[in-house]
Amino acid sequence: MEIYSNLRAGEKGAWLSIGTYIFLSAMKLIVGYLGASAALKADGLNNTTDIVASIAVLIGLRISQKPPDRVHRYGHLRAETIASLIASFIMMVVGLQVLSTSIRGMFAPIQEAPSSLTAVVALFSAAIMYVVYRYNLALADKINSSAVRAAAYDNRSDALVSIGTAIGILAAIFGFPIIDIITALLVGLIIIKTAIEIFWEAVVTLTDGFDTEETETLRKLIAGVEGVIQITDLKGRSHGNMNFIDVTVTVNPYLNVIESHKISDQIEATVQHFNPYCIALVHIEPHFIPSATDSP
Repeated sequence: MEIYSNLRAGEKGAWLSIGTYIFLSAMKLIVGYLGASAALKADGLNNTTDIVASIAVLIGLRISQKPPDRVHRYGHLRAETIASLIASFIMMVVGLQVLSTSIRGMFAPIQEAPSSLTAVVALFSAAIMYVVYRYNLALADKINSSAVRAAAYDNRSDALVSIGTAIGILAAIFGFPIIDIITALLVGLIIIKTAIEIFWEAVVTLTDGFDTEETETLRKLIAGVEGVIQITDLKGRSHGNMNFIDVTVTVNPYLNVIESHKISDQIEATVQHFNPYCIALVHIEPHFIPSATDSP
C-alpha cells in the first residue's frame, strides 16, 4: 500500500535528524565545556534529547509499517504516537536537569567569559539545522507524514535555540557573563515547553481527539453529496497520519440497496478527495419524517 511506502520514505528524515543531532550535540558539549559556555552545553543537551525523539520517531515508523493482524485490525499506525509520548518524558527530564544546573549557576556564576569559538559553533549549528528543517519539511509535504512534519518543526525550533544561544554567548563575551547562564535557563524552558507540546499532542491522539475544524469541513462536504438528506452522526480518530471517519447519514427510505450503496461510495470518494489519507466508514439509515399522526 502507498501508506506503507510513505512510512518507509519517512525513515530518511528520521535518519538524517539522528545523524545531525549526534554530530552537533557532541560538538556543542565538547566546545561548550572547553569554551566555558553554559548556554552551548545546554543547547548540546537539548540536541541529545532530540536524538532520543528522532529514534522514537524512527522506531514508530518501523512498527507502523506492520500490516493489520488478528489483534490489531486497524494496523499499528499508532506506534509512532506512543513512541512520541515516551520521548516527551525523556525530554522533560533533561529539560528539568538543564533548569536545575542553570539556577545553581545564577547563584554562583562563573566569571570567565565563554570563548568566541562557542558563538561560531552555535551559529554553524543553526545553519545546519535550518537546512535539515527544509529537507524534512519538503519530505513531509511529499509523503504527507505528520510524524516527519513534527520532526521538521523540531528541527526549526532547534535552529532558533542555537541562534538564541549565540546571542547569549556574544553578550557574555562583551562583558555580561550572566547572560550566558540566563540563555541556558531559557534553553531549559524551551526543552520543557517542547516536551509538553509533544506529550499533549500524543495524549490527544491516543484518546481519540480530533480536529474540530476538519470535522466541520467534512460535514459540509458530505452534506453536499447527492442523495444525502441528513447527517445524524460524524466522528473521527487518528492513527498515525491516517484518519478514520465514522459517519451516519439518512437517505430516501424508498431507495434500493444498490442505490443506497452508490451514495455510500460517493461519500467515501468525496472524503478521500479531500484527504487521501482519510478513510470513511459510512452507515446508511432511512430518513424518517414525522407525520401529523405521530404527534402526541
